[in-house]
Amino acid sequence: MREITPTKSAALGLGEERRLMHQGFEFLDEKRMLLAGEMLRQLHRYEERAAVFAAEQAAAAEALARAVERHGLDALQLYPWAESAAEPPSCTTTHFLGVVLRQAEPWPETTEAPAPPVDPSTQAETARAAFARLMRTSREIGVFAGNLQRLAREYRRVERRAKALENVLLPEVEATLKHVVEQLDMLDQEEAVRVQSAGRSRADAAHRS
Repeated sequence: MREITPTKSAALGLGEERRLMHQGFEFLDEKRMLLAGEMLRQLHRYEERAAVFAAEQAAAAEALARAVERHGLDALQLYPWAESAAEPPSCTTTHFLGVVLRQAEPWPETTEAPAPPVDPSTQAETARAAFARLMRTSREIGVFAGNLQRLAREYRRVERRAKALENVLLPEVEATLKHVVEQLDMLDQEEAVRVQSAGRSRADAAHRS
């Protein structure tokens, strides 16, 4: 509890400080709830893409096994990979309560055809397409994972501030204000007793006169 001289102005100042702290806590509590809601939405989207990634990963592994069976590992390593886009795919950026959120843009299509393989096969083409899909999905998962990390970091920061207000600062102001009010009440009572005593003394002096 802070040491403050018990005055009416001090009590008014503490009351105003308490009111502002309550407003700050309500704001942080609301922000905390909104961040939690957005985290759940981002997590739901992450889990959806993760399920797609798991299915695509299994399909890619199966396609790779068939391609290796068809070509052998050494020959398959020489199979040309699909040409990537000239520019890396971009992300759109938005802000949610000060947190940067990103959304993956569609992967740009390249007009350049891959180099023709020496020994083409359906198995190798299927594997190549399967891993291309897997790369796109893994990028989307990475974007959602980054959003979740930034949201969680902001949530922890807001949580610390809200708990500091609720468990430390507000109780301290409440206790200090209560102490000041009690001291002011005692001073008022003492002043009232002095006034009454002075009034009786004057009355007794007037009566004796």
